[in-house]
Amino acid sequence: MKAPVRHGNRVTLLENGEEFFPAVFGAIDAARRDVVIETFILFEDKVGLALRDTLVRAARRGVEVDLLVDGFGSADLSAAFVDSLVSAGVRYRVFAPGSRWLGFRVNLLRRMHRKLAVIDGERAFVGGINYSADHLGDYGPEAKQDYSVEVRGPLVADIHRFVRAVAEADHGGRHRLPPAPAPAPAGSAQALFVTRDNHRHRTDIERHYRLAIRAARREVLIANAYFFPGWRLLQEMRRAARRGVRVRLVLQGEPDMAIVKAAAALLYEHLLHAGVEVYEYCERPMHGKVAQVDDIWATVGSSNLDPLSLSLNLEANVVVRDAEFALALRTRLERLLQRHCRPVERHGRAPGLWALARSVIVFHFLRRFPAWAAALPPHEPFVAVPERASHS
Repeated sequence: MKAPVRHGNRVTLLENGEEFFPAVFGAIDAARRDVVIETFILFEDKVGLALRDTLVRAARRGVEVDLLVDGFGSADLSAAFVDSLVSAGVRYRVFAPGSRWLGFRVNLLRRMHRKLAVIDGERAFVGGINYSADHLGDYGPEAKQDYSVEVRGPLVADIHRFVRAVAEADHGGRHRLPPAPAPAPAGSAQALFVTRDNHRHRTDIERHYRLAIRAARREVLIANAYFFPGWRLLQEMRRAARRGVRVRLVLQGEPDMAIVKAAAALLYEHLLHAGVEVYEYCERPMHGKVAQVDDIWATVGSSNLDPLSLSLNLEANVVVRDAEFALALRTRLERLLQRHCRPVERHGRAPGLWALARSVIVFHFLRRFPAWAAALPPHEPFVAVPERASHS
């Protein structure tokens, strides 16, 4: 089913934890009815403890609180931490928890990678920021650069309906609250909520990227943490550059995992040869998943442009068509480009035999990966609910 475009929204860009955490915690503290949060990572650090305290306060004053974390990304929460949530009345759930093998987490594939929060059906937060201290600048050189949005207006009803359906499915389909009233128009932005799953919406996010790049006439600006896109998306970027569109990519120069930069670098010459400009962000790890096209179209969300996000994980993005929002995002990205990025230069020499062979391997992998991903075990994940939560 095609995601509907909603008119009359106000979409506010939030950069890093310094802007995101006060906004979402303040919204939860003001909640009167219900709070639903989904996150890939929740760490038991100062940010995770602050979230826990905020959710506990809300639950104790009678707000219905649902929290879903991923079993891979949030595998190390202590029993005491979880019990403090459950005992206060928070409905805490874990997506596809897994056991360890020789101390390592092996439940890597098909993760719940979304980062969503909806408060009272009136305010929604969508983006790439997890609940962990490494999204704050005072964390040090490894602090992540990332983005989220706060949405007000009719689109919130779509996001609220989605997260409530997930929460209620995990509780046997019981509808605990009547639907919230549809929010009134709050701005002028057109926006839609786009998800990726392993059933009916396998390529929805990638398709919106490809359509926007295909329609571009002047500029495409993409900042993405984990960049190793599918063949069709890669070709749209190359075609856009060849027809005169300025295509710029902001990728990791100081990656949180070395393999991230190594994988993206395999594509550099192929992109540069077509006229795509590639920049590496070098101040700290780039964790953003954002893009803007022609100063009117933009997207912010949880989806990287890599095989995990495009073919395996559960993801969620907001797509916005609004000149004011696109300008706000572009202004932030231009600041990064001017202050903290270095351009990747083309090699002046012809590629050697190994480079040619490597390119053949890489591009055959990109062409075939979606089919290979679909052939992996179906993985119908279960959501674990702590025993005490079933009695709360």
